[in-house]
Amino acid sequence: MKPWLTRLQQATYNTTFMYNMRMIIAFAGTAFVPYFMGYQLATIPLTLGMVAAGLSDIDDRFSVRIVNLIYTYIGFFITAVSIYLLFPYPVLFAFGLIISCIGLILLGSLGRRYATISYGCLVISVYSMLGVGLFEHWYTQALLLVIGAAWYGLLSTISFLLFPVRQVQDKLAQCYSSLGDFLFAKSNLFDVDMTPKSYQDSMIELSLENGKLIGIFNEMKTALLTRLKGDRGQKDTRRSLQYYFVAQDIHERADSAHIDYQKLAKIFQHSDILFRFQRILSIQAKACKDLSNSILHRETYQHNPRFKHTFANLKLSLEKLRSEQHYDPIWINALFALYQNLKAIDAQLRNVETERHIKFDKSKQIENQLKDDDLKGWQDMWIRVKQHLTPESVLFRHAIRVSVVLLIGYIFVQVTQIEYGYWILLTALFVSQPNFNATKRRLRLRIVGTLMGIVLGYAILYFVPSIEGQLLLLILSGVLFFDLRSKQYAQATAFITILALINFNLDGMGFDAALPRMLNTLIGCALAWFGVSFIFPDWKFRRLSRSIERALTAQCNYLAEVTEQYKHGRNNGLKYRVVRRAAHNNDADLASLISTLATEPDFDPTQKTLAFEFLCLNHTLTSYIAALGAHRKKIDDPEVLNLLDLALDDIQGSLLRDEMPDLNTPDLLDHIRQRLNQNPEEDQTSLIVLQQLSLILSILNQLSRLKQSLSHDRDEQATELASL
Repeated sequence: MKPWLTRLQQATYNTTFMYNMRMIIAFAGTAFVPYFMGYQLATIPLTLGMVAAGLSDIDDRFSVRIVNLIYTYIGFFITAVSIYLLFPYPVLFAFGLIISCIGLILLGSLGRRYATISYGCLVISVYSMLGVGLFEHWYTQALLLVIGAAWYGLLSTISFLLFPVRQVQDKLAQCYSSLGDFLFAKSNLFDVDMTPKSYQDSMIELSLENGKLIGIFNEMKTALLTRLKGDRGQKDTRRSLQYYFVAQDIHERADSAHIDYQKLAKIFQHSDILFRFQRILSIQAKACKDLSNSILHRETYQHNPRFKHTFANLKLSLEKLRSEQHYDPIWINALFALYQNLKAIDAQLRNVETERHIKFDKSKQIENQLKDDDLKGWQDMWIRVKQHLTPESVLFRHAIRVSVVLLIGYIFVQVTQIEYGYWILLTALFVSQPNFNATKRRLRLRIVGTLMGIVLGYAILYFVPSIEGQLLLLILSGVLFFDLRSKQYAQATAFITILALINFNLDGMGFDAALPRMLNTLIGCALAWFGVSFIFPDWKFRRLSRSIERALTAQCNYLAEVTEQYKHGRNNGLKYRVVRRAAHNNDADLASLISTLATEPDFDPTQKTLAFEFLCLNHTLTSYIAALGAHRKKIDDPEVLNLLDLALDDIQGSLLRDEMPDLNTPDLLDHIRQRLNQNPEEDQTSLIVLQQLSLILSILNQLSRLKQSLSHDRDEQATELASL
């Protein structure tokens, strides 16, 4: 292949480059087509419509994508026309604003596609307010906004047809990259110099990394599911499905804990064994990163040859520890189980490239299913919306909060007649987030970004007076905004501010709009802060006790399914993957909630300490169960099976029903362990089961105590809710 052709092909593999090229074409169309037509004013709504469409772009299969685009254009047109028609009637406008805002945000409860479309309509509503006086006819601005959105939709659809599985492969690469981050965080637990404080910090970091990974897994599942329902790219999609299942299996094994890491560090602090485990986890993390890059660049993954030598040395060290007989056999057996688990991860990484060449095995279809969370009809839609019609719903509180903030902003604009006042509403809409911490962070970044944008925008308008030059910089600003909006919010805000100033300068108002933009941004940020602090503030609706209950219930369901598989044999079917995913999802939700609550005002420092302690223990419980899941296979020993049932009942009673655990279970566990230790030739899987149950039971009392301590605010919370 010719060098230039090779470089061109490599460029098409660069998702960021291709996305930016699409945005350059999109902004060039909205900027220069009106210029050549002599209708420069049309650039404003065309560009704003394109921006709104870009913010509400949804990855989906072709047929659903077309339907989504039609819904989006209809929503944009109705929204823009409604703004124009109601604008002369402030009372009706205010009523329509608050009702439509609540309805559009609650529409997001129906799923991702509805959430993005409704958000785009909210953005269009404020954009329409900004340009309501620019055009004479009621339909002109609405049509131009829709044309701008349709222009972007055309380009995104062409991109999809050229690269139908591009976003799936990109998301798959993110899965393995995040999996690498998780393994790096896991390797910190094998630090021989670990202190109680550093252990808790490492566990918190691991739990947060786990939350990020689970979020990406969920996005990957959605992307796969929508394509598996279609026809395009089915072969590549099914290969990606196999990669996804491999990543999930690696995660379960990586999240497994066969031992108490704090005790491990003390017992083996003068041995090389912990360094060897830490090194293997680190190079496996690097292998996941390498695999991620291979997927991104469509290259063949090369498994690191050092693994073979490293595992051989680790096994020799383990055999030496066993022969010295200085350590409790329980610890040695746990280390060997950990070794086998890491070997299984190595096998998955070593053989993952074969997934490129396998054919989809219909005989294993039950193990290649994904749970479909799509809407099933009007009744399902009503059920999903209804469950959010309560102040305890985050989405409901966010809907009320944003609608009230926008209403206050609108009233302020009407009373003061402040210049370019609708930028207040736009700022408040963009800054307002469902929780206090995220909103506070955006407030700061929005203000800094707007100030940067005004300074640069003033310079551009002064030093680049020509329309052609300003249009080129408008294109550049728009592209940089979309490229940075999910990475660097302050910089993205600066570029969208520059775009806004250039847009308004097309109507001769660029210099006049700069200072009002800054003032209105400050007022909008103040309103957003007021809303998140005083309108249904999250700390008055603490969901911690309910999140704890959901997390522990999911853990017990996960353990129950694992227990069943020790009775009937290993099965990676849909039921098992659903309960495993639920356990990890709830663990991730709990980590996100606790990290958010810790930054909010009025959160008791004692409760904060207990919450982080519970977070660490909850993730430890997940890891212990994951280890049982990683080694699951049929056991015929009736005593071990009976122990599993008794232990499950004890664990459920302690964590879900606040009962004291049955003291007979530890006695039975010790009895079976003694029997198996006397007969080393017996099933090693049973020894692993005993070790994991012992670890779970060892933290049971502490978990139960922390749960009750963190749930004591239920009565206070109920009183607060009743008083609202």
